[in-house]
Amino acid sequence: MNGFDFPIEVETHWRRRTFLSRIGGGIGLVALQSLLQGEASKTNAENPLAPRRPHFPGKAKRCIFLMMDGGVSQMDTFDPKPKLADLAGKVFERPNEKLKSNQNSGTRYFTGSPFSFSHHGQMGMPVSELFPTFAGQVDRVAFLRSGYAESDNHPAALFHYLTGNPFQGSPSIGSWLVYGLGSENQNLPAFVVLRDGRPFGGTATWGNAYLPASYQGTQFRSGEHPVLNLSPANKMGRQRQRRMLDLLGNLNREHQDQSPLHPDLGARIANYELAFRMQMEVPDVVDLSQEDERTRTLYGVDQEKTKEFGSRCLLARRMIERGVRFVQVWSGGWDSHDDILNGHRRAAERVDVPLAGLLQDLEDRGLLEETLVVWGGEFGRTPDTNENNFKKKRDGRDHNPTAMTMWFAGAGVAKGTIVGSTDEIGHRAVEKPFHLRDIHATFLHLFGLDQFQLNFYHGGRFKQLTDTGGVIIRDLLA
Repeated sequence: MNGFDFPIEVETHWRRRTFLSRIGGGIGLVALQSLLQGEASKTNAENPLAPRRPHFPGKAKRCIFLMMDGGVSQMDTFDPKPKLADLAGKVFERPNEKLKSNQNSGTRYFTGSPFSFSHHGQMGMPVSELFPTFAGQVDRVAFLRSGYAESDNHPAALFHYLTGNPFQGSPSIGSWLVYGLGSENQNLPAFVVLRDGRPFGGTATWGNAYLPASYQGTQFRSGEHPVLNLSPANKMGRQRQRRMLDLLGNLNREHQDQSPLHPDLGARIANYELAFRMQMEVPDVVDLSQEDERTRTLYGVDQEKTKEFGSRCLLARRMIERGVRFVQVWSGGWDSHDDILNGHRRAAERVDVPLAGLLQDLEDRGLLEETLVVWGGEFGRTPDTNENNFKKKRDGRDHNPTAMTMWFAGAGVAKGTIVGSTDEIGHRAVEKPFHLRDIHATFLHLFGLDQFQLNFYHGGRFKQLTDTGGVIIRDLLA
C-alpha cells in the first residue's frame, strides 16, 4: 500500500488530471475541468447517445445483466459446503461479530443444504440440482465465489450492487456504461430495463442520478404497450408529429442557447427525437412471434414456469442484437428467510432453462464473443436459520453480505474458471476476496473503460462508479 491507501495496480491506471483532482489541484484546476466538461456537454448535446471510443480496446461491446433480486444463497447454488451437513441442527455462534437487529434474536442453528450437487463440464464445476439445464453451460462461465459487500438491507445493498453507492442518488452501472460508450442503435434506448414486479430498490437502481437524463434506464413492460406513452395521441400522423417535434426542438434550442450550463436541456431534446424513432422500431423488436419454435423452446417461452423470464431473456438477446448497449433483466423470489427448500426451488425453476438458452443462443449466433453476461444478487445468505424457523422445521437463511457468488460469461471472460472461495461453512469470503468496487472496476475494464477516466464532476468532486477505486480481478479475464 502507499500514502493514498490504494493498491499499486490501481495507481497505474491514474491519469494526471484525475490524480491532481484527487489530491487537491486547486480552484484553477476545478475551473478548467468544469470548462472542459462544459465543452464536452455542448459537443454531445445534439446526440448524447452517439457511439464513443473506449479508453483502450475492450472485448465487450454490450451487456446483459441478469439481476436475481432478493439475495441468492451461495451454498445452495454454486458453492457447496458439505461441512454444513455435519453441523446441521447445532447452535451457531459468530464470535467477534455483531449481528443486525433483525438477525440476532434468539438462538440460531446451522442449516445444511436441502439440495444435492453434481459435477459438470471439463472443470468439474459443482452445480446444485436447482440448475440441471444451466449446468450444461458451465464451461462458458467464470464463477466468482468470493465477492462481498457491506449492507444486509435490500435497498441499500441493491443501490451498492448496481450503482456503487449504498445510498440512493448515484448513477446505475448501465448509465455509466452508456455515458462512456454511447449506443450503437439510435432508434432504441441505450439502456433497457426488463423488470420483474417491484424490485426492492425501485427505479433508483436504474436511474441516471447526476448524469444527464439521456443515460437513465428505460423500462420495457410485458404486454401490448411495452413503453408507456410511446404511441402518439389520437392517431396523430407521422408528418404532423414531425412538424410538432421540429417546432418544439427549435424552441428548446433557443432556450438552451440562453442556458448553456443546463445540459439536461440537450438531453430532453434528444429524448424527444429518440421517442419518435422508437415508435417505428419498438413494435418489431418486442414481437417474439418472429422467433422460430426451436428458439422459443430454447428459452422456455413455451413453458408456464419459465415463460416470463424466458421472454425477457429472449427480448434481451433481440435488443443487444440490434445494438442496445445495456439490458438489465430482473427475476425476484430469492429472499428465502424461511423454507429455502421451496423458496429457492421456485425461484430457480423460473430461470434455469432461460439462462442456459440465453448462453447457447448467444453462442450459436456469434454474439457471445462481444456480449458480457453477468449473473448475481445483491448479497449472499447465512449458513444458519433463526430459532423460530428451526422449531417449525422451515429452515431458511438470512441476509449475508460477507459472501456472495456471481458468474460471468462472454466477451473477455476466462471460460471454465472458479475464482476465490469462502470458509468451510460459506459464511465469509476468505480466499481472494473482492469487494463490489473491484467487480465494478473489472466490469468497466472489459469494455475498455478506465474506472478513473470515466468520471463526472458533481457536488464539488469527480465521481465515478467505483468511488475510491477498485482492483481489476485479473483471474476473471481471458
